[in-house]
Amino acid sequence: MSATTSTDANDKPLDAIVIGGGAAGLNGALMLARSRRSVVVIDSGTPRNAPAAGIHGLLGQDGTPPAVFLERGRAEVRGYGGTIVTGEVVHAAPAEASADGDLRFTVTLADGTTLITRRILVATGLRDVLPDIPGLAEHWGRSVVHCPYCHGWEVRDEPIGVLAVGPASVHHAMLFRQLTDDLVYFTRDTELDDDTRARFAARNIRIVDGPVDRVVAAAGGGIAGVQSADGQIVPRRVIAVATTMLARTDGIEALNLPMQDHPMGMGNHFVTGMAGTTSVPGVWVAGNATDLSAQVGASAAAGALAGAHINADLVNADTQAAMTLTAHS
Repeated sequence: MSATTSTDANDKPLDAIVIGGGAAGLNGALMLARSRRSVVVIDSGTPRNAPAAGIHGLLGQDGTPPAVFLERGRAEVRGYGGTIVTGEVVHAAPAEASADGDLRFTVTLADGTTLITRRILVATGLRDVLPDIPGLAEHWGRSVVHCPYCHGWEVRDEPIGVLAVGPASVHHAMLFRQLTDDLVYFTRDTELDDDTRARFAARNIRIVDGPVDRVVAAAGGGIAGVQSADGQIVPRRVIAVATTMLARTDGIEALNLPMQDHPMGMGNHFVTGMAGTTSVPGVWVAGNATDLSAQVGASAAAGALAGAHINADLVNADTQAAMTLTAHS
């Protein structure tokens, strides 16, 4: 798109703009396009699961590379008349309502293009923030994993090390213990009470107390082990660590969507109600931006539900506009 103010071919505002081209955004757009809505998806091209070799736990799609899955979704949206735009949203905000009182928003892209829309679906996803441990980030999505359901089968029976980040890491360790008999829990000076230590002992989970200095790379690639502050290297092939998950808010701050922190201190997310509704009229949120634990299937389902809800809202607005026009004719 060029640096101009754009609507649809009939010089009308778009029915909906979807900010984010992952599973939630594309499925929301699919529902809208199939309902004959003019919809544009703004896709930054930086999906959260890009480092992964395949998506898992989604019936019929298990093992599909993320890029392949998303390209199929884009093609389906385009097949129903939807538009996919590669770009970054730098400013999204409410605009003056139409003459009949319907909502309007402006969405400006990094290239200067400004789009006008009646509704917005935010599906920006989240950012994973890893602990600041040398050597950790380089292996993210391969030898460093976070989700036992996304990656667990692929790392089964490997020597796994769990890097503690807080109380939630205890449960994390128990989940990964289901996948391997060789599990080491690195406390990183986090608290571990006697009851938890006893439960770990009962499951043959080895505990290494004290800080972690770095993750040691293997000569042939991957991870060789974890080095503690005293110089000891504990051999490991896989590291499991819970990330801090932060909803992506870049460019949409002016929408003033309410946010809240995760109760376990794992990050933050947008606050939503049924079908992704928010306290901001005309704006919905779906996927990881509001549900930190949602895998691809759950994100896609949430996007579909939000898309259907948006269409129903637009139907009501269209009916009200038609009644107003009839009353003045």
